[in-house]
Amino acid sequence: MSGTTADPKDDARSFLAGVHVGDVCSGTVAETSHKEIAVVLDGFPTRPLGFVGPLDVSWGPWPVAPPKPKQRITAVVTAVDSEPGRAWLSLAATEQPRLWAFLQSLRPGARLAGRIASIERYGVFVELDEGPRHPVFPGVGFLTFPELSWRRFEDATEVVRVGERVECEFLRFDTVHGEARLSLRATLPDPFQAFADTVAVGQTLRGRVTKVLPFGAFVQIAEGIEGLLRPQVLTAGDEPIGEGDEVGVVVAAVDRLRRTVGLAWTG
Repeated sequence: MSGTTADPKDDARSFLAGVHVGDVCSGTVAETSHKEIAVVLDGFPTRPLGFVGPLDVSWGPWPVAPPKPKQRITAVVTAVDSEPGRAWLSLAATEQPRLWAFLQSLRPGARLAGRIASIERYGVFVELDEGPRHPVFPGVGFLTFPELSWRRFEDATEVVRVGERVECEFLRFDTVHGEARLSLRATLPDPFQAFADTVAVGQTLRGRVTKVLPFGAFVQIAEGIEGLLRPQVLTAGDEPIGEGDEVGVVVAAVDRLRRTVGLAWTG
């Protein structure tokens, strides 16, 4: 008499089909390494299906001692990948339930007000008027540099200052750091789209060279709008152009999606 053997992967997929992001799961630590903590989830004793990454162990001050094998834990599900049979977990979320609940309640597009708490080399923290404080960072809100402004800038202090009040748009919940990812530029009109409405390919413009790089030169052709001249056209007659030069250019291409303008040389 012949029969078929059940595929363990099918059992894991079936179990994980009932596990959803935001669920609170319990289990037993099977193994701890510098890469992850493997957890045998309650209800599926065959093998570990829960995994905690190093940044999801705690939002508290580092270094953090990870749980040991055979230790019982409770964590929040942050992602489920049924094909390899993995549920990603956050111990930090159960450590800070009020913060997690607040961040989960936010919806993309919502406006959040607050104060610029700190400007760092990797982004800007915003202390929000609403919700609990972050256990580690200066603010629960976080702005990456591209989300500060539609315009190009060299330093974040050209756009915001510590202590300044701002209103930002909520983009997403960063479950790794326990942050509200925000956008300041989303609350402002996009000058590029207004420019694109008034310019046409083949139109001649005058502008000022703002930067010369190996791959081309940026030319400011309107307030807050720069186009790119490619390297093969970076001479005016026999003279190379430099920063600050006033030049005549032709609009070669306008890409609304990428927000770029290609320029050609008029001589």
